Amino acid sequence: MATETSGVAVAQPTDVGLKRELGLVGATWASETSIIGSGWLFGALYAAQAVGGAAVLAWAIAGVVVIVLALTYAELGAMYPVSGGTARFPHFAFGSVAGVGFGYISYLQAVTIAPVECFAFMQYASYYWHGIYNTNTHVVTGSGFVFTIVLMAVFTAVNFLAMRIFARVNNVITWWKVAIPVLAIIVLLFKFHGGNFTAGGAGFMPGGLKALFGALPAAGIIFAYSGFEQADQLAGEIKNPGRNLPRAIIISVLLGTLVYCLLQVVFIGAMPASQLTHGFAHITDANILAGPFAGLAGVVGLGWLATILRVDAFISPSGTGLIYVTGTSRVSYGLARNRYYPQIFGRTSAAGVPWVGILFAFLFGLFFLLPFPSWHSLVGLITAASVLMYAGAPLALGAFRGQVPEADRPYRLPGAAVLAPVAFIVANLLIYWSGFEVIWKLGVVLVIGYVLIGISMASDKQRPPLDWKSAQWLPVWLIGLGIISWLGQYSGGAVAAPVNTGTIPFWWDMVVVAAFSLVIYYWAMATKVPKEEMLDLVGRQAAPTAPTAAG
Repeated sequence: MATETSGVAVAQPTDVGLKRELGLVGATWASETSIIGSGWLFGALYAAQAVGGAAVLAWAIAGVVVIVLALTYAELGAMYPVSGGTARFPHFAFGSVAGVGFGYISYLQAVTIAPVECFAFMQYASYYWHGIYNTNTHVVTGSGFVFTIVLMAVFTAVNFLAMRIFARVNNVITWWKVAIPVLAIIVLLFKFHGGNFTAGGAGFMPGGLKALFGALPAAGIIFAYSGFEQADQLAGEIKNPGRNLPRAIIISVLLGTLVYCLLQVVFIGAMPASQLTHGFAHITDANILAGPFAGLAGVVGLGWLATILRVDAFISPSGTGLIYVTGTSRVSYGLARNRYYPQIFGRTSAAGVPWVGILFAFLFGLFFLLPFPSWHSLVGLITAASVLMYAGAPLALGAFRGQVPEADRPYRLPGAAVLAPVAFIVANLLIYWSGFEVIWKLGVVLVIGYVLIGISMASDKQRPPLDWKSAQWLPVWLIGLGIISWLGQYSGGAVAAPVNTGTIPFWWDMVVVAAFSLVIYYWAMATKVPKEEMLDLVGRQAAPTAPTAAG
């Protein structure tokens, strides 16, 4: 398929076997249900523990950061409305060598979210069923692990429904998921105490700006915003994607930012003074620590609200886990279209469901349950994986602007020449703030991904060419970030035994990250694949080469 733009034929990738059955509301709620998951249940507590009253600023800063990144996805998704877009845009822009890294990280980020949401479910459910979660070690028990597997199986089963039916189920769940936090905000405002923002003698921002920036990844704030890209992951199934997809992404992020900021305000304002004698870092109430908002509602005498919130704590993570199984299967579908994954991942049922990808999302999700037995321990790795994935969007946007300036762009990011490199800097700062311990682990995972995908591609005679030249900046970027992180101020691990050296002073570390990011960005722009090769990569996915029926 190709479109004529300014007299130039521009190829368009075409998904095969999927059905365009999502409207604006369905696409918006696909992203919104991903954003409002377990993050709102725990993020407010962890953020307040990290930076006290300044946690509100952390949510606002993160909201601005995510909006900048989301706008790049809005242009990319409307330009090339294909499923699993986060795994495919870098492939088109920089070829297979760079594309493999971003594609694998996209899959890693998607496949680990459902297990995280299951753990959040278990942590809240332990209020009624004590045997599934150990509040002392903060891990699920054996019975909790079994129940988590059952919950993952339910997510998988629902995903076999046709998209139009699945969207109806998701819409109902998401309306509930948005309504309950709004209800909590309204009710808890009546318990508001402005003095709480400086309670405990530590002031408004204990730990200063260094702690504030570190809280963005460490407290699960960036993780909580993860999911706005779900509309891009399902772009191959959205009706009128040029109009509906950008709107879905922008609306979902703006709504999520408003809800999260207000939730943090009321969480801080409604906390009883008895819990803040030594500040938010020393809250002792077991119910608040196990289930922050429900526990808070119970402590301030709102038992009915606590009950509703505990019910929502089952529904909210479940809705997010459900949509991420969907998104994972679409990413693996996209990787098959790139010919990184075996072509079996491109198989769809008669209902337009990539059923092989759904089954493997379940199996790989179980794998990630094993080494990370709690919500908090997974968040750091997933946040870094998310932001590494997000870094691919401004790179791809900048590359496409140079390669195919004549291509149709239903949504065009204003000031992209400035905002694209700024978005890349922001993504790198978020990776840096995750800390060296998280970054080196992510590096190991990425190497494993290259090995696995390399084995898969080696046996595929139709694999795309290896564009080494266009990826020459990639290892320098990844290794350079690791070195800067090692020399920088953020460990990402135990405070008592940090693995980083702290050689680069605070503030200068961020200047170094920003300068390094600009070098990498413009290096990537200079070595992107030529226009003809880029169009060839797109054209390879324009023909219906993927299998379309269940075998």
